[in-house]
Amino acid sequence: MNHYETVFILNPVLSETQIKEAVKKFEDYLLSKGAEMISKEDWGLKKLAYPIEKKKSGFYHLFEYKVAGDAIAPFELEFRRDDSIMRYLTVKLDKHAAAWAEKRRNRVKSAKK
Repeated sequence: MNHYETVFILNPVLSETQIKEAVKKFEDYLLSKGAEMISKEDWGLKKLAYPIEKKKSGFYHLFEYKVAGDAIAPFELEFRRDDSIMRYLTVKLDKHAAAWAEKRRNRVKSAKK
């Protein structure tokens, strides 16, 4: 199982319920493929660096997970099929990036306390 991180941007015109449904849909898809979810983060509404589909902002979400490599292509196909997704990026983490991601998660946890 490889270690991955996926960031995706949801359309800003979606309601809170639609956003939760979309995030749950992608999480359930990963879990159905045998993924081990390590972390999920909701980064909230952020301004985009450049307009996408004439939108200037979007709802950012981050998934960090472990899954077999052959599950990534169908997962990204689901992103392309969903109209609520504006952009996505999946990155395979090496051992150094995974260690850095763990440090970042710990900083975020300690900052929330």
